[in-house]
Amino acid sequence: MSSLYKKLHQIQCAVRGLGKDSCGGGTGASSYQFVSGSKVLDTVRPKMDELGVLLVQQIDSIECTRTDYSTRSGNKSEMFTKVMMTFTWIDSDTGEKLSVPFGANGQNGWDKGLGSALTYAERYFLLKFFHIATDEDDVDALPVPDSPPAPPLPPLPPAHKPKKEMNDKQLQQAIDKINTGDLAILDKCKDQFSLKQYQLHALDEAVNQYKINNNSNDYGNTF
Repeated sequence: MSSLYKKLHQIQCAVRGLGKDSCGGGTGASSYQFVSGSKVLDTVRPKMDELGVLLVQQIDSIECTRTDYSTRSGNKSEMFTKVMMTFTWIDSDTGEKLSVPFGANGQNGWDKGLGSALTYAERYFLLKFFHIATDEDDVDALPVPDSPPAPPLPPLPPAHKPKKEMNDKQLQQAIDKINTGDLAILDKCKDQFSLKQYQLHALDEAVNQYKINNNSNDYGNTF
């Protein structure tokens, strides 16, 4: 087996996966995560230096297209750039070479479209050539420890039905019962109805008047 292939295989074995460390595409549902070019290079480059492997990039063709679109802040115009490249691995010890064609696209401001395409091409060439995983199960992502099951939530208190409002007919019926000695009707009215101030005052007055007329502090009869 050639020396270059062995070195490339060692690089592939050294890098199993990378976690996504950058965000793009705006905010909210339109955003996405990706592995930055600097993270890829910081991972692959030390092993290349150790083994004496060089990577030469050559642009074979460039195709640029103007792209106009609208955003919330107004109209924008950018340059969509498509590049076809050849990446050549070189063994610095033997001079052996391995050339691999690769294409990529990039879109950015007029003077940045080409740079975006080249950056994209380098990053994804390394990821795809060495089969570096960037999925949710990235090997460099910290494992999440198993959490103990959450304690059950306490039961909700029984819902209280809102009290009904007392109408004038019901108010008069209650007063009539108080006049007959049924003073306990006052507490029942407070429990069953949402009493207005004038209604509560009328019921209290009826109870007080009955006590005065009968010279009694007792509630008397009940339902």
